[in-house]
Amino acid sequence: MKTTLIAGVKPAKFDKHIIGNLLLNQATEDEVRMEKLLIGVRNEDGEIYRLIGATKPNSFMNAVEELGELDLIDELKDYDDPQDGYDAIFSEE
Repeated sequence: MKTTLIAGVKPAKFDKHIIGNLLLNQATEDEVRMEKLLIGVRNEDGEIYRLIGATKPNSFMNAVEELGELDLIDELKDYDDPQDGYDAIFSEE
């Protein structure tokens, strides 16, 4: 999976836990957005600051599970289709 921070947006305080729990390769924002499945992560201000891109559904589901184990909530869990280009958006409750 690929990841990037969005320029100019403050990372969340819990970001170090994401990096510690998921196997992610740093990439450019364009490279991450080209992946088949896209996850956004919101900071405490409600802004998406990190993108995670997955090529395979299996990788996507592993990332969703890991983020859930960090007590992050998937805002799009009740949607069948992507919203605003995101397949999942995680944030603290």
